[in-house]
Amino acid sequence: MIKDNIKSYASIICILISPILRRIKQTCSKRDYNFQHVQILQLHLPAETMNAIIYYLALPFLYLISYLPFKLLYLLSDGFYVLVYTVFAYRKKIVTENLKQSFHDKSSAELEHIRRGFYHYLCDLALETIKTLSISPAVLKKHFSHDDISVLENYFNENQSVIIIMGHLGSWELGGAYFSQILVHQVYAIYHPMANRHFDRFFCRMRTRSGARLYPMKDAFKGMIRNRNEVTATVFIADQTPAPENAHWMTFMNQDTPVLKGTEIIARKLDYPVIYVSAIREKRGQYKIHFELLVEHPQRLTKNELTEVHTKRLQQDIIDYPETWLWSHRRWKHKKP
Repeated sequence: MIKDNIKSYASIICILISPILRRIKQTCSKRDYNFQHVQILQLHLPAETMNAIIYYLALPFLYLISYLPFKLLYLLSDGFYVLVYTVFAYRKKIVTENLKQSFHDKSSAELEHIRRGFYHYLCDLALETIKTLSISPAVLKKHFSHDDISVLENYFNENQSVIIIMGHLGSWELGGAYFSQILVHQVYAIYHPMANRHFDRFFCRMRTRSGARLYPMKDAFKGMIRNRNEVTATVFIADQTPAPENAHWMTFMNQDTPVLKGTEIIARKLDYPVIYVSAIREKRGQYKIHFELLVEHPQRLTKNELTEVHTKRLQQDIIDYPETWLWSHRRWKHKKP
């Protein structure tokens, strides 16, 4: 369920190393990241060979960035902002349209302020995510704080597993690493395997080095059933774009929006308490994790009620912190039937 943000990271990374990998810039926007159509030096190579070449060319840059101190990281991000926003205009039309449709009451100047703030945040986010490769628990705790987690501790003491629901708001990747440091539950995250097996292993390694574990998206429910004897906190990113025929349609950010039903279906089947979590950016490089019990017994709710509740809760955070949601995502590419 975390594929679209990977697309954003990969696209930005390709922009950042474009002097070396010019040929793959447009390919980075392809959905499966298989890179089978890329030609370098006019050589026609098998897809798996190209995948390996691209991975090993990118790897030194990724690790170099990950070891930069945060001050240098943000200085680098300021330079990348100029490239991403001004030179390459990465998805600027999509971002602009999403903002206009979501904030009917804001002026052009206010929308421009949010848009620029978003691109600054997006560059920070991409580099902060790469930082996950090498960040230590001690450094992580300097950049994150959290409010009361007694609700989670109480469930753990009762041997009760929970579901954590989030959106693409704030810093969900570094935040996920921070969860593993502070939560008593064993953290599991749901992910979408990538076609490029080298990058798939890379992102899996990045996400599990702090102690979290992963479920492939298609096997999430089976994995949760398999681990029912373990006290777990399973993280769902629930603001992806589902196929319209399988979605629950509701008004979200002033627009008809299809919403994933998978989180509700699993929560109702297992009757796990649902905790809403946000990773709010208080200032650059400083985030606070907020935990909020949304529903204790999902089975007692009516159909689609949980989906409405968690989506409206995310909407409030987006309204309060508009620069730090993933506006470059094609969230409204489908029209309501």
